[in-house]
Amino acid sequence: MTDITRMNDPEDQDAAELYKLGTEALEAKNYPSALQYLRAALQSERSPDHLSQYALALAYNKRDTKTSISLCQEAIKLAPRNPEHFLRLGLIYLIARRRKEAIRVFRLGLRVGKHPTITKWLQVLGHREQPVIPFLSRSNPLNKYLGMMRGSLLKKK
Repeated sequence: MTDITRMNDPEDQDAAELYKLGTEALEAKNYPSALQYLRAALQSERSPDHLSQYALALAYNKRDTKTSISLCQEAIKLAPRNPEHFLRLGLIYLIARRRKEAIRVFRLGLRVGKHPTITKWLQVLGHREQPVIPFLSRSNPLNKYLGMMRGSLLKKK
């Protein structure tokens, strides 16, 4: 086996190096490689960071959001003071098209600690105003149309 092959073989590396390689692959959007490295890191050492990062790679690569959410929630239970896990869980919710849960998790993450990426995601997702008629649901047609009118009036100013 050549040195190049050995460098790319996940079984020959320690958990920290595998995690680093998996994270770099995830940032480069090379999801299959990220999943491979992070799975090997998780099998080598089941830490909260490895759990949540693997969960994010799994969600991006396989779209298995149900498993990803449970793995990320396990990471949060093991390390509840780390906002990075909340960021990853929020991103998984966004992949699953569950915007409301993502915003809720991002806000929980900010309560745990300041995290600039969570703040940016909350800005991107936008702030929703209170319903015009608070005792009616947001989906009530009256609230919907009055809210749209209020929004258009505020934009004109």
